[in-house]
Amino acid sequence: MHTNSQNERPTLSFWQMWNMCLGFMGIQFGFALQNANVSRIFQTLGAKIDDIPILWVAAPLTGLIVQPIIGYMSDKTWGRLGRRRPYFFYGAIVTTAALLVMPNSPTLWVAAGMLWIMDASINVTMEPFRALVGDNLPNKQRALGYSLQSFFIGVGAVIASSLPWVLTNWFDVSNTAAEGVIPTSVQYAFYVGGAFLLICVMWTVFTTKEYSPKQLAAFTDDTEERAQGTAKSSINFAKSLVVSGSLGVLIMVVVSVLGLEKELYLLGGLLVVFAMLQGLAAWQQRQGYIANGFFTVVHDVFTMPTAMRQLAWVQFFSWFSLFAMWIYTTAAVTSYHYHSVDVTSKAYNDGADWVGVLFAAYNGFAALAALIIPMMVKRLGIRAAHGFNLCLGALSLMSFLIISEPAWLMLPMVGIGFAWASILSLPYAMLANALPSAKMGVYMGIFNFFIVIPQLLAASVLGLILKHGFANQPIFALVIGGVSFVLAAVSVMRVKINN
Repeated sequence: MHTNSQNERPTLSFWQMWNMCLGFMGIQFGFALQNANVSRIFQTLGAKIDDIPILWVAAPLTGLIVQPIIGYMSDKTWGRLGRRRPYFFYGAIVTTAALLVMPNSPTLWVAAGMLWIMDASINVTMEPFRALVGDNLPNKQRALGYSLQSFFIGVGAVIASSLPWVLTNWFDVSNTAAEGVIPTSVQYAFYVGGAFLLICVMWTVFTTKEYSPKQLAAFTDDTEERAQGTAKSSINFAKSLVVSGSLGVLIMVVVSVLGLEKELYLLGGLLVVFAMLQGLAAWQQRQGYIANGFFTVVHDVFTMPTAMRQLAWVQFFSWFSLFAMWIYTTAAVTSYHYHSVDVTSKAYNDGADWVGVLFAAYNGFAALAALIIPMMVKRLGIRAAHGFNLCLGALSLMSFLIISEPAWLMLPMVGIGFAWASILSLPYAMLANALPSAKMGVYMGIFNFFIVIPQLLAASVLGLILKHGFANQPIFALVIGGVSFVLAAVSVMRVKINN
């Protein structure tokens, strides 16, 4: 490694960054298997198409709860395994166990419960990885570090997403089963994925060193000066508390009186819970009881850096699109392109396998895009490059409606791959210089709110929109996702970045 100056983080070698980021490939095995197969598992176990979004609510809700907690805890942790690595270690063990159990779920409620456990453990493992890049790399290497993470995410997702198709077509493992039984190809894919996740994460745990809190405190750069809202200033929670609480109650009353879909209770309930959390934080502030994790997280939500507030809208629209794609691509392709909604039919399962291949493809293109995007940033600037990639994703999702031949669906995977790689790297590169080292974990956890909230919104309203606006045709969820990508592209041009 090369030392830049006495008070700046040393520059890491390529292979040190490689070892540090390799675990992300293992984590992506878990996410990719989840994204490509959970809707299929739910439908196989009897879920109706308009019930799928609410079943998926486990994934974003666990992230909303777990990531800021783990971020705060990892900021305060230091032991034999370091600061972030204990969470990699134990999270990977639980995630592997969940991956082994998930494809053996006997009933729908068991599968839904396993999704909660699996996603929570993935989030425990994943959240500190983002903070680790900020901990270990100097400012000038952080964008490269996040791009390398994107590369590993793409590679891991290619392998994991295509596993059921590969097992069926290369190893003659059956991709069909009796009604209510998860196909063997899906089961084996989860077993392989669990083993691969454990190996990759443990590689990072045992090959990567971390700086102690004392060493991190000795490093100085202008990140600390640029960070805003890090002091425990007095916050007036009252206005936001009244607005969010009143709106939440109003939504639940309207849903009850008009007999609207039960998914909308989720939105109202979340707003009420948010109001209650603000009330508790306000009480703690009045009592002077502010030296605790709960108050720190709530306070930091209201005092986040300016760049983080602006990037919140970019993340919101981007992840609404992604969640629409993950929830509905299987149902859209099997019904619109393979003309089957019978989960026991060969046509349906061939279509579901092809979705796995498509997901593998966009992640493969994302791995290649991660190598190209730095050149795009150099030529266009970081905001224009991200906006361009988001527009590619928008056109690609909308094209599902006009492409009739399943094989040609490979073409929009290129644009989705560029959008995905960009979403995984450029917002973090724009944000990196705005975060103080001492709070890297908690702010990364809070930044995840703007990934989770749009997913909860998608889980709450997409089924309602499709049912009442598009005759329950899931293909239009992908069109809605394309429109949301366009809004994200517009939002990124408003972000003020530090040079």
